[in-house]
Amino acid sequence: MEQKKDLIPKTIKAKLSSLVDLELGDLIEIFRLAYQHWAIYVGNGYVIHLAPPSELAGAGCASLMSTLTNKALVKKERLLEVVGHDRYRVNNKHDSKYTPLPVNKIIQMAEEKVGQELEYKITSENCEHFVTELRYGVARSDQVRDFFVGATIAGLAGLFVGVGTAMVRRKKQQNQ
Repeated sequence: MEQKKDLIPKTIKAKLSSLVDLELGDLIEIFRLAYQHWAIYVGNGYVIHLAPPSELAGAGCASLMSTLTNKALVKKERLLEVVGHDRYRVNNKHDSKYTPLPVNKIIQMAEEKVGQELEYKITSENCEHFVTELRYGVARSDQVRDFFVGATIAGLAGLFVGVGTAMVRRKKQQNQ
């Protein structure tokens, strides 16, 4: 007897099976090309997230340009549509530092914000700040912090290289 070929691609199967592991109020980290987009799971395959109005569900790296706006819309969409072809995971990374709010409060606050237009600043009021405030009552974005730490380190390294190069040149000039 010939078996029918499985018509569901492996990547879609993996995404569908991971929906089973989601719990209400989970933070969902979505890996875009140059940054991570964040959403909060509210049940039945839906997430609530803060997205600039020009961002389309599943936009992937194209949504990076939408971060140049100063307003964003709170949207409720199917997780798999928001994720598109990108990889995602549950990342409740601050549970050991902050006590999550009660799940019913997280969901209620998130649902109340759907459709609202909020201020959007990539450094202080982005999608990660939005979901961490819903889950923990504390708005924070590690990717913003990590970016500035990296930029500071790179700047200091450049400064040391520049100073070192100048000192070597000066020493050579003095020896001539």
